Amino acid sequence: MDLELKGHNVLITGGTKGIGRAMADTFAEEGANVAICARNQEEIDAAVKALEAHGVKAFGQSVDVGSAESISGWIEASAAALGGIDTVVHNVSGGNAPGEEGWRANFEYDMLGAVRLVEGAMPYLEKSSNASVTMISTTAALEKFIAAGSYNAMKAAVLQYSGAIAQDVAPKGVRVNSVSPGPIFVEGGSWDRIKQNMTPFYEQILGEIPLGRMGTAREVAAQVALMASPRGGFTTGTNVVIDGGLTKRIQF
Repeated sequence: MDLELKGHNVLITGGTKGIGRAMADTFAEEGANVAICARNQEEIDAAVKALEAHGVKAFGQSVDVGSAESISGWIEASAAALGGIDTVVHNVSGGNAPGEEGWRANFEYDMLGAVRLVEGAMPYLEKSSNASVTMISTTAALEKFIAAGSYNAMKAAVLQYSGAIAQDVAPKGVRVNSVSPGPIFVEGGSWDRIKQNMTPFYEQILGEIPLGRMGTAREVAAQVALMASPRGGFTTGTNVVIDGGLTKRIQF
């Protein structure tokens, strides 16, 4: 299926690894121009070079998403490099550190990062004929997972913000959706580390997934690309769960 994304301009926070990189690759393969940010400039440069190999424009910059000035500068530079903005994807997280420091990090990166991205990109999105925002959340925001903590709580706040602002900006032609992945196995990622260092817990979670396996970053990226495309042009205010059936609530 042609997603009709050729020439589309996409901004993705955290685009050098894991789900972020899979999304960047997927959009570029569909012919979209892609701007990414992360912390490590060497990794950014390598990712940009790989994205450009698809024959699209690519731009990358070292950014602290927890800084309003830093993310604002990246949005402006990305819009200039690509020639506008049609889609933004909020993907960066503050992690899952314990204590008050963890709460502050998740508030700054997960919650305020989303707000800063949306508000900074909105003037450009309003000019697009197919404008969209996608927030990457988690199934840990939908039901209790492991222990109560800042990551789960702030990702739930992102879902509420996503659903509410979708109603506010729809009259401007901007669609807002979210995606909540369950356990996604990425080589060198969190579930890989859990598999190596907490094998019984890894096997327990694996056993609770009805499909019998963990997901891939590419499977998440495909859903994000579809929702951002004109093919998904009548979808807004929606949260798509991608978890192989791990969460047991009925989706309606």
